Amino acid sequence: MSTRIRIAAAGDVHASQRRRAELAEAFARVAEEADLILLAGDLTTHGHPEQAAVLAEACRDLRVPVVAVLGNHDLHAGRSPELVAALREGGIVVLERGFLVRDVRGVEVGVVGTKGFVGGFPGSALPDFGEPLLRRVYAETSEEVSALERGLQAVAHCPLRIVLLHYAPVEETLEGEPLGIHAFLGSDRLARPIAEYRPDLALHGHAHAGSFEGRIADTPVYNVAVHVIGRDFHVFELDVTAPGRTDVEVDTSE
Repeated sequence: MSTRIRIAAAGDVHASQRRRAELAEAFARVAEEADLILLAGDLTTHGHPEQAAVLAEACRDLRVPVVAVLGNHDLHAGRSPELVAALREGGIVVLERGFLVRDVRGVEVGVVGTKGFVGGFPGSALPDFGEPLLRRVYAETSEEVSALERGLQAVAHCPLRIVLLHYAPVEETLEGEPLGIHAFLGSDRLARPIAEYRPDLALHGHAHAGSFEGRIADTPVYNVAVHVIGRDFHVFELDVTAPGRTDVEVDTSE
């Protein structure tokens, strides 16, 4: 016997006052077909709490849970505590180096969420060496990697496990972006706990000109930035047939 779960995902929605009606319509529409909504960071345009309130308003009365991580735009104004508080007023669960276990259609779904960070990929990666400022960047990514590992350990018992990031953990989903900026779009260090614990699905945003699909070991990775998916949300159908086995169906039609 299997259970089919529909996950709606989007990154880089960049909420603002002028998009109030558009976002309300998009969220109301997708809530009719999804069991869970995941937002892969850059929830706002410039990180202002007033912009977060627009997104909160769009989500407040939805019948399905909304889970999000922050992105670089959300931290731009230096007001993240106020921004997160505004999002939570709308019932949005914001994961900051954390995890969530939620019953969805009788299946325990574990979502591990954190922003991720920069650092690059083989051939052009930031080392833990040199000026203290650069080593602090390396250390910040290390904290994100550790959070992923702790979260994946915590949800190991869940039949369905999902990693939610903003920055990319694999270079495949950056194809289309200039090679010179790959180090600022993610880090392959984020892939290490994913490769070890092999969640069923990993999602990220941030790379607006990147590619949709990649892979880390057995885990499919998708760049769900709205600029990449070309729609308000991409809906993934996950067929949970048994503990340890989940099939992911992806609709590639426009």
